[in-house]
Amino acid sequence: MKTNRNKLPMMSVSGRVDHPSLSGDGHWVGFDGYGRIAMSVGGIVYNYALLDSCMGIAGDHIEPGVSIKNPGDKQNRALMSFACIGNKARILSGPAQGKTGFVTGKHGGIDHVMIWFDHDVLEQMNGDEQILIKAWGQGMKLTDHPQIQLMNLDPDLFEAIPLQIDDQGRPRVPVVTHVPAFLMGSGLGSTSMMSGDYDIMTQDKEANKQYGIERLRFGDIVAIEDHDNCHGPHYRKGALSIGVVVHSDSFTSGHGPGLTIIMSSDIQHLSTEIDPNANIANYYSNKEK
Repeated sequence: MKTNRNKLPMMSVSGRVDHPSLSGDGHWVGFDGYGRIAMSVGGIVYNYALLDSCMGIAGDHIEPGVSIKNPGDKQNRALMSFACIGNKARILSGPAQGKTGFVTGKHGGIDHVMIWFDHDVLEQMNGDEQILIKAWGQGMKLTDHPQIQLMNLDPDLFEAIPLQIDDQGRPRVPVVTHVPAFLMGSGLGSTSMMSGDYDIMTQDKEANKQYGIERLRFGDIVAIEDHDNCHGPHYRKGALSIGVVVHSDSFTSGHGPGLTIIMSSDIQHLSTEIDPNANIANYYSNKEK
């Protein structure tokens, strides 16, 4: 599909591995009334990566791979806004200097960008690395489908996703499941989805089973029904948004796996098909071949 990729600027943004942190004694109370001290955001996560389940983890909002942040507030806002899923990342310092990976998501609130590196690279890292990202993708448009807003997606990765045109002339996106609007929680009220994510609420076990949420994996591509994300998330009947799972489930009321949005439109202009293999890890592999 035709895009304006040749008009998109590519710009350096960078951050450092952000050490995990806790406030107070670390306790917080979950939706079930229990207090916990749980591993959560930041640092290097060695044993969860793309294609692993994001559910049932004994942690909260776990970010797979490497989480980075720029220590400057304005600079981190640029990092969060400009970095796109699929962008190339390179380690600038430390024992793994020169190794490369790619962006897998952005986590609002804590304001982290998450990056995949090969596990051998993670083992070499010292946890204080400076990492550069070639930010590229914000402002991308489908020239023949202007009603669809694209965001947070590297143009090369976009082209690796096997989009088809359906019998009504709409781009058809492979997704692992559809999530109804009433299950979307934390992150509502944001003025933009170009610098973070918002969460699927997972406190209802029957809903988790009915909508396939209990089977979600890091990197899965998910459709959100009746949510318009062109200018911040909100309910609109017939709207359709597409997101990528970027962090794990949560014990916190109103929270759950986070979705970074990559497309938003409505069912008149965008459609989906269920594909259990709809995961950015599979498409990034295709892009690299």
